[in-house]
Amino acid sequence: MLHFHCMKNKFLKSSINLVKNSYPDYTQEKLDEIAYGLEALYLTITKMVVIIILASILGILKECFILIISYNLLRFTAFGIHASKSIYCLISSLIFFIGGVYLIKYVEIIFLIKVISTFISVFCIAKYAPADTEKRPLINSKRRKKYKIITSITAIIYAVLIIIFSDYIISNYLLLGMIEVVIMIHPLTYKIFGHSYNNYKTYKYAV
Repeated sequence: MLHFHCMKNKFLKSSINLVKNSYPDYTQEKLDEIAYGLEALYLTITKMVVIIILASILGILKECFILIISYNLLRFTAFGIHASKSIYCLISSLIFFIGGVYLIKYVEIIFLIKVISTFISVFCIAKYAPADTEKRPLINSKRRKKYKIITSITAIIYAVLIIIFSDYIISNYLLLGMIEVVIMIHPLTYKIFGHSYNNYKTYKYAV
């Protein structure tokens, strides 16, 4: 695990130095934003390798990809809580994606429950997205508003597709992806894991 951490830090340091050399006019805020994105990309790729291998062994690779895409299309602008350690991130991803596929495969969701869950999820996303973190507080109000609008529209599109295709398995993957995003952005999740919520509010000159 220590070796993995060192590899990650080395990747981030060399990447940021390359960005600095290529774009010397970038502010520190911009560089921090890029570093955050690169770290998320690195962790995503490494954990995806593990998930793909395990999903292939279990014979659920296609289903796993559908759920991952359903989740990440919303997560991209909703943001949300991040695990404090890489191993926790991997464990939660395995539960979400591998466990999620098996949940869909073996649990039948009746139409009424699906509709109620969909509308609750859309409401939560419209209310709580985007949810920032200590490492990446969304200080700029225009960005927060933009991300909220994009995420809310995406959630509404999901809701329409879930209802229209309620008799198809894709509907369940879209719903579960949305529910998982709600879990990641909900204040209760932040409270359970001891993370501060709405971190931008701690900045006096937040705009």
